[in-house]
Amino acid sequence: MRVDIYSREEAQGKHTYLAVPEGKPIPEEATSTDWHAEAQQVEIDDGQDTLPKYHIDKPLAQISDKGYAITGISQQF
Repeated sequence: MRVDIYSREEAQGKHTYLAVPEGKPIPEEATSTDWHAEAQQVEIDDGQDTLPKYHIDKPLAQISDKGYAITGISQQF
């Protein structure tokens, strides 16, 4: 699966990343914040359990459950 990655700046210089299926809009529940395009057409292999560069755990499971995957609060850097 390919995804587009968006980022937003958090307090204390931390960042959160959002992955949505390639070409899909950011889901409505996540549009209330200021997301910036980070990367496009990022490939996620079927067996991939994390996107370490973006600090997203279980991206495919998150996308399956809610239509997007997001950095967990404990993973913000």
